[in-house]
Amino acid sequence: MTDFPELASRPEVVNLSQVNIKTVQADLVRMHQANAVSIAADDVEMSMATAGGVETHTLTAQQSLIGGVSAQNAEIAQSLIGGVSASQVKAQGTIGAVSGSNVTLEGGRVGLMTANQVQGPRIEAVILLAGRVEGEVHSVMDTRRALLAGLASGLFTGLILLLGRILFRKS
Repeated sequence: MTDFPELASRPEVVNLSQVNIKTVQADLVRMHQANAVSIAADDVEMSMATAGGVETHTLTAQQSLIGGVSAQNAEIAQSLIGGVSASQVKAQGTIGAVSGSNVTLEGGRVGLMTANQVQGPRIEAVILLAGRVEGEVHSVMDTRRALLAGLASGLFTGLILLLGRILFRKS
């Protein structure tokens, strides 16, 4: 792979293949077997590529690795993503955290998911906080359990602090 430090101007279309690049800014960025530290574009298409951070209106990623995504629309297939913040998310792959208005999971796994609406045939999330869910949910902690866990941990912490104050009170 060839190393380029940075593309300074903002061209309409940038096609990257088998390169390492620091920063990409364009209207449309297409990456195939390429690496970028950060991408800022209206549309980003990634295939077997990696990126540290992507800021875009529309992301399409297939078999890619991305640290963080900020987008309006994100379509992710067979990829590993650290975090996604987008209005519309359609995901198939593994994502650390998702925050969005509308999230559709099709065979994806998520660590933490917060959304207004979540749908999919099988929704797998460690922690799921959603207003409306359509589909079979498999989660360690849903909205109700998260609320109960928060209340229980707050009560437990309060009792420990009260007990400590009583036991270690100066006479």
